[in-house]
Amino acid sequence: MFEDDSPSKPNSDAIVPGEDLSDFSIEALEERKAAIEAEISRIDAVIASKQSGRAAAEAVFKQG
Repeated sequence: MFEDDSPSKPNSDAIVPGEDLSDFSIEALEERKAAIEAEISRIDAVIASKQSGRAAAEAVFKQG
């Protein structure tokens, strides 16, 4: 009939900035840290790619 329109349950693995970390185990904290570091690396790669594209576009427009 209809899809389940109820609000989805929040992802329990989601990292929430400012969240109280005192109840997390050392292993869980290390996993969270690794996930955050991987995300930062991914963001850095996208930024570098966009900067390269911008530099190339600026070079084209400065020629004319």
